[in-house]
Amino acid sequence: MKRVQRVLVTAATALAVVAGAAGAAPGAGRDGHGGAEGPGRLQERLDGLVAEGAVGVVAEVHDGRRGWRGTGGVAEAGTPRKVPAHGRFRAGSVMKTFLATTVLQLVDDGTLRLDDPVDTWLPGAVPDGRRITLRHLLGHTSGLYDYKRTLTVLPPDPAFLDERWRTWTPAELVRRAVAHPPTSTPPGSAYAYSNTGYVLLGQIVEAATGHSYADEIERRIIRPLRLHGTSLPGTDPRIRGPHPHGYVPIERDGGGTRLVDVTEMNPSMFGAGGELISTARDLDRFFAALLGGRLLPDRLLTEMRTASSADGRYGLGLAWKETACGKTVYGNDGDALAYQTWSYTTADLSRRVTLAVTPDHRADLDDSVDALLDEVFCG
Repeated sequence: MKRVQRVLVTAATALAVVAGAAGAAPGAGRDGHGGAEGPGRLQERLDGLVAEGAVGVVAEVHDGRRGWRGTGGVAEAGTPRKVPAHGRFRAGSVMKTFLATTVLQLVDDGTLRLDDPVDTWLPGAVPDGRRITLRHLLGHTSGLYDYKRTLTVLPPDPAFLDERWRTWTPAELVRRAVAHPPTSTPPGSAYAYSNTGYVLLGQIVEAATGHSYADEIERRIIRPLRLHGTSLPGTDPRIRGPHPHGYVPIERDGGGTRLVDVTEMNPSMFGAGGELISTARDLDRFFAALLGGRLLPDRLLTEMRTASSADGRYGLGLAWKETACGKTVYGNDGDALAYQTWSYTTADLSRRVTLAVTPDHRADLDDSVDALLDEVFCG
């Protein structure tokens, strides 16, 4: 799920935070510098995110042959325990690029076609399934209502604390979506971000291969790239291995909100579009491999990097943004309620940034994250 509405929290006291120490990433230069501004300036940026409203933050930055990994804040609120530099986190909609890459590999081997209608693989699953194609699902131009908008029990509603253990099936999520009229018609006429399309893509991968989308992503991407900190947990509520804790604001009976640890939750709510758990190192390695042409042939990588709509900055499972200095960077970002992630790279891979934040929801951190990205890509 991407860019879930941020909830501003008014709290009687601020969380105590301890700035994490920077650590040199593998491949860092002997002078200790990594990134255009050097580790000192980047550490200031991470600590600034903590001051603005992050419990913890971890980043990996590459500038040419130099690399740097740093952390800020704490792994668990109320403790001095530092964020693990190799720690795992919920990557949210960054997973869409993993699933899209898998679908495009199946297109490359002839199992799927971008112009296959949904009805070819999932007959009757959605209205207008004869006209909605895989291309539409990948590029968010299907017109299908986003099931996320139907999930009414979300923070700050206290009922979420029980609801977070619930298992959602893909069919159930799709049914909730198609109970609403399309956001646009005909399919392909307009861009509208929809998690529903990626739930369907997960089902289509399973129908076409006889294996779960998780197994296909594991076989095609995770194992070949040796992404040892990356997993698809299914319905397992835990984050295995070192990780920062994640928090959401929950309403108090007497008014106001309190932060609640929801590190453990059933990720079926995010499903094929966002259940991924990963690390900063693994996401950096994945996008470097993808944009470097190691996962897809040029013709399909070009399809992935082509805007799905005239005014869009989203292709087939891949996003891009313009920096303050006019550079285009490619990748994706994700929001899994208690975790927010950004991972972007220049087309030539010379500069790359992956950043994961566990917010305390005192403020929207997007502008500050954009400033950090600009500093690295434009410095």
